[in-house]
Amino acid sequence: MIAARYDSIPHPAVTVYAASSEDIPQAYFVAAQRLGTTLAQRGTAVINGGGRRGLMGAVNDAALAAGGRTIGVIPRFMEERGWQHPGLSRTIVTEDMHTRKATMAELSDAAIALPGGVGTFEELLEIITWRKLGLYSGPVIILNIDGYYDDLLAMLACAERQGFLNTYSDNKLYRVATTAEEAADIALGAVPF
Repeated sequence: MIAARYDSIPHPAVTVYAASSEDIPQAYFVAAQRLGTTLAQRGTAVINGGGRRGLMGAVNDAALAAGGRTIGVIPRFMEERGWQHPGLSRTIVTEDMHTRKATMAELSDAAIALPGGVGTFEELLEIITWRKLGLYSGPVIILNIDGYYDDLLAMLACAERQGFLNTYSDNKLYRVATTAEEAADIALGAVPF
């Protein structure tokens, strides 16, 4: 069990999936900063891929500036390239991407997806799959800033309508939030999942 090796991880802890890209609309950076600040102010550790750039870096910077704790989980090849955030409270180096994602999931109490590219999509869809299979029990929140995830949500709704996805009305696979505060409320149980 991965978590047994990291029993000093503070809780609550929320994994945040987010873009490492920087040439993206400013509204996404504002949301990432608000999420990092909000989680830190609520005494919640931020777990993510440990990056220093893009929305991932913005979440880390904001959480740290607000006195929060940040745990970066980064594969060795990314660490060797110097992609990790230098100010993280803790860095966990994994051998590969799969172990990185499994570690982030196992250490967290909830997962929030900010806008991102294919890496973020893959992380989000994998954690939704794990929730469906009973491998992840925490809430999964899609932070839909300025309608970024509208098309993905439409695709998931289409899959459900056509019988490819059953979201089980009594066991939601994910919730959608439109603000950092709403996402934090859902992740931390202030709003029922």
